[in-house]
Amino acid sequence: MADQVKHIASHQEFDNLLASNKYVIADFHADWCGPCKAIAPHYTKMASTFSIPGFLAFAKVNVDHVQSVAQKYSVAAMPTFLFFKEGNQVAVNGQAMIQGANLPSLNLAVEKMGKLAKEKAAAAAAAAE
Repeated sequence: MADQVKHIASHQEFDNLLASNKYVIADFHADWCGPCKAIAPHYTKMASTFSIPGFLAFAKVNVDHVQSVAQKYSVAAMPTFLFFKEGNQVAVNGQAMIQGANLPSLNLAVEKMGKLAKEKAAAAAAAAE
C-alpha cells in the first residue's frame, strides 16, 4: 500500500498542504516518542483509506525537525492530532485536538472528516459534469 501520509519538512510545505486541500489532519510526533510509534501504523492505514487528493490530506509533522509549525499551533504533547478546514484549525467531534495515542477518538475524527471530504469531492465531481 502506498504511503498517503505527507511527511512535512518545512513550515512552507505545511502551509502549501493546507492551501491545496479542503481538509487536513496533522499528526505532530517525535522520533523518541513511544506512543507516537505505536499509533503510526494506524494513522498510515487511515490515510490510505480516507485520503482524497485536494479534499483530505494526512500530514506528519516531526516537532523536532519543523519546530515553527509545532510552535504556531502550541503543540506541547506528543502525539497531538490537529484538524484543519480551508487552512484553519477546527474542532472535530467537539475536540480542538487529540493529545496522546487515543485511537478511538482519532478513528471517530478521521471517519467524520473522511465523510465530509467524500461529500465535497462528490459534489465537485457532479458540478464538473
